[in-house]
Amino acid sequence: MNKTQLAEKLAKTTDLSVAKAKEVVDAIFSTADRKGIIAIELDAGRKVQITGFGTFETTWRGERKGVNPGTGEAITIPGKHYATFRVGKGLKERVEK
Repeated sequence: MNKTQLAEKLAKTTDLSVAKAKEVVDAIFSTADRKGIIAIELDAGRKVQITGFGTFETTWRGERKGVNPGTGEAITIPGKHYATFRVGKGLKERVEK
């Protein structure tokens, strides 16, 4: 399912038009600069916890050593922040059926 299909299903299950449902989905999930509620919160270093569904947060992965597969040369991979998602209890139990 993509964002368009998600918006269409949202419109069918609520009293929203498809256009308004697309606005809602984009307001939550957009990755464009200064848009998307989840992305904005993660940029600020905060987590987004949706009880029963899951938690979006950022994690720091430190610098580490690696090997260039083409040359076999040892390289240093710089540290970085990355987004993670942990499944909530309700969603986990539903999917495990």
